Amino acid sequence: MDSTRFGCWVFLICLLLSTTGYSRNLTSRPAVVNIGALFTFESSIGRVAKIAIQEAVKDVNANSSILRGTKLNVDMRNSNCSGFLGMVEALRFMETDIVAIIGPQSSVVARIISHVANQLQVPLLSFSATDPSLNSLQFPFFVQTTQSDLHQMAAISDVVDYYGWKQVTAIYIDDDYGRNGMSALGDKLAERRCRISYKVGVPPDSGVNRTDILDMLIKVASMESRVIVLHVNPDVGFEVFSVANRLQMMGNGWVWIATDWLSSVLDSASPLQSETMDSIQGVLFFRQHTPDSDRKRAFYSRWRKLTGGSSGLNSYGLYAYDSVWLIAHAIDAFFNQGGIISFSNDSRLRSVKDSGLHLEAMGIFDDGKLLLNNILQSDLVGLTGRIKFDTDRSLILPAYDVNNVFGTGFKRIGYWSNYSGLTVVPPEILYTKPPNRSSANQELYKVIWPGDTLSTPRGWAFANNGKQLRIGVPLRVSFREFVSQAQGTDTFKGFCIDVFTSAITLLPYPVQYQFIPFGDGKNNPSYSELVYKITTGFFDAVVGDVAIVTNRTKILDFTQPYVASGLVVVAPFRKSNSGAWTFLGPFSARLWIVTGCFFFVVGVVVWILEHRINDEFRGPPKRQIITVIWFSLSTLFSTHRENTMSTLARFVLLIWLFVVLIINSNYTASLTSILTVHQLSSHIKGIENLKESGEPVGYQVGSFAEYYLSEEVGISKSRLVALGSPEEYAKALQLGPGKGGVAAIVDERPYVELFLARQCKFRIVGREFTKSGWGFAFPRDSPLAVDMSTAILALSENGDLQRIHDKWLMQSTCSSDTSELEADKLYLRSFWGLFLLCGLACFISLVIHVLQIIRLFYAAPAESASPGQCPSRPGCIRRLLTLMDQKEEPTKNASKRRKLERSLSGKDQDGESLRNPKRKETERTIGATST
Repeated sequence: MDSTRFGCWVFLICLLLSTTGYSRNLTSRPAVVNIGALFTFESSIGRVAKIAIQEAVKDVNANSSILRGTKLNVDMRNSNCSGFLGMVEALRFMETDIVAIIGPQSSVVARIISHVANQLQVPLLSFSATDPSLNSLQFPFFVQTTQSDLHQMAAISDVVDYYGWKQVTAIYIDDDYGRNGMSALGDKLAERRCRISYKVGVPPDSGVNRTDILDMLIKVASMESRVIVLHVNPDVGFEVFSVANRLQMMGNGWVWIATDWLSSVLDSASPLQSETMDSIQGVLFFRQHTPDSDRKRAFYSRWRKLTGGSSGLNSYGLYAYDSVWLIAHAIDAFFNQGGIISFSNDSRLRSVKDSGLHLEAMGIFDDGKLLLNNILQSDLVGLTGRIKFDTDRSLILPAYDVNNVFGTGFKRIGYWSNYSGLTVVPPEILYTKPPNRSSANQELYKVIWPGDTLSTPRGWAFANNGKQLRIGVPLRVSFREFVSQAQGTDTFKGFCIDVFTSAITLLPYPVQYQFIPFGDGKNNPSYSELVYKITTGFFDAVVGDVAIVTNRTKILDFTQPYVASGLVVVAPFRKSNSGAWTFLGPFSARLWIVTGCFFFVVGVVVWILEHRINDEFRGPPKRQIITVIWFSLSTLFSTHRENTMSTLARFVLLIWLFVVLIINSNYTASLTSILTVHQLSSHIKGIENLKESGEPVGYQVGSFAEYYLSEEVGISKSRLVALGSPEEYAKALQLGPGKGGVAAIVDERPYVELFLARQCKFRIVGREFTKSGWGFAFPRDSPLAVDMSTAILALSENGDLQRIHDKWLMQSTCSSDTSELEADKLYLRSFWGLFLLCGLACFISLVIHVLQIIRLFYAAPAESASPGQCPSRPGCIRRLLTLMDQKEEPTKNASKRRKLERSLSGKDQDGESLRNPKRKETERTIGATST
């Protein structure tokens, strides 16, 4: 048995050596485990990280519950801010029995050596490489133990959106770290309908000088955006602030947002020199948020003793400390799972053995994947909070502090987390509550902005590059009162132009612009093509009679409408004289029929309810029919003579009289309008009637009416006729559809009102069937559109907008018959609710009445049958009809009548006795004899 087991072990070892080479080390739980650390010792991050890593190793080795007898040893190497040196030091690590590397500090170095780590299966844990692309599947052995810049860029985007800015200028270090950060920022801004309007890269090497930065910032200052995002390293960043301060770019109106590079310096090197602090006043910057805890406060106290106050502790130092503990827990779990620290040579490196590079000395960590899995599955609490990775291999619950530099230091104005957005409450408190990312829940404290002001900067200004706004203006050939070009000049005039120039003078800043005509001057241009020129960048804006419609608002921003508009139908009319049948005009045929039917129905229902108890509804059939007709018609004038005794009949009559009152009032008003207000008529009554007529329809050339009529209303394009001027309007309407003209014209109300001011033979028929307005068009998210809207509202409030309207458009010459042609007929759809109410009242009353008859039918005894029984079906029907026709006295009236009859009978008998005493005596004698 022992020899068999020994043979199996030999076989397994030989198999392992034949596939990967030979094993350099083989032990289950060694006395010492070596890890590496690679960063720049003399950087603001490296100086703090070095001390933090050393202290973390001491704490791990002093804790008997971790590694249990195995000591953790760290080998630190200096990359000296060089990607090449960092790669060399990383390769030197691979020649030793290093099981994991803390670092590198730089994202650029991390990208380079991650390829080596993938091949040799050695995990890299970086506490400061924040490039968001490093978490991709391309680098499976790279682990970010700090927050990714993907979340930092989301935080910046939320701040930009919170203050209402729409575009930013980005200055970044031109390497993988900077470019990938800007890519993430652009994506996050796009999610909030914001964008990077201009970005400029700074060379990553130290060769950049002050002159280069000066030229770069001069170009930045000439751009429109005044919100600057600075994503660089500390040396370049402070140089940029110094030059910007010299160029007065740190004053009023400017916004500077720095990424977490600034927090690493302020936390570890504060206080800075006064000159440096003066150059960054009002700057917003971000810092990785680490929850407050007793353990964290104790470490800060310990840090002050270690450094003597010469160096502060930044968040990267905390992440470096936690990275050591993360490796220690993962190695401990690795040993508990039976992991063995062993390295094997890659047979592929033997071919370069004699090259002098000594690559054959590098070994593959055989159980590197097991250690990596333990790292990614770790769940512990460190100085930075909970350390746990999500499915994207990023730390869970990312959060940042939002800080504002002022005076000799800075203050925290709020927090950001992907759980609740911007708040003034620490994220760890909000994690216990449901997430709330609504805009109303976003909050930050007051900021002291550059220029020492509390007023939130507008975030943009007109580009100071001598370039004027190119404003497109339609070159109209008709309705020139709205827009027209002065002949032989480059100037424009008209209602729309005056509104624009008046509004732009109200802006709190100067605007340089030039009007560019659009069109051939022979026909009105296509307004859809005109506004599309904005999206291509050909025009910066469009001023004119541009309708605000849905398909345009999807690609452009419009100002507040400065004139109300909407499509209306214009048709010829004729004066109609009152005829013999004018009184039928107020009601449509259907309404007349339904009203007449209800008169008859209500009369029949009241007759049924009153027939058994009311003598006025009884008698011969002829009389009863006349009574029903008379009663129902007389309710129209409330002159019915018949009294109703039934409660149900009174209920029906009450509802019916209310319906009659409403109908009568509307009839009177409509007839009065027909006979006295105007007597105009047209066979076209509105858009629906026009659609069904099948006749030609005119529209203005270049107007959106063509699209609306064909696509929205459903009128065939073959029926649409393009017309270019008011004269063509009048000619086409006068000819009519039978002579090559049109039945009606559909156009926007401002044009139509101007047309009807000179043409009194036509009128608007029906009602306005779209609601829109005219506005000035700008590119999407243009801040100028917002300011111009405010200026237009100011023009409206101070009366200037009305005065401009009266100047250009109040030119009416038609002195009479200026009313629109609207349908005077009343239709059933306006009263169906009343008729429904009356019908329900009749139905309910009849049901109750029938139930009462049935109850009497079963309760009343028959001549030859017990109650409720009939000798035959015809007998039952006959008996039921007899019961329905039978006269019934109301209970109270019957009792009173019986009392009255008994009283009258007694009095009659006494009177007869007094008048004829002999007869009374004879009656007594007969009575006695019979007894």
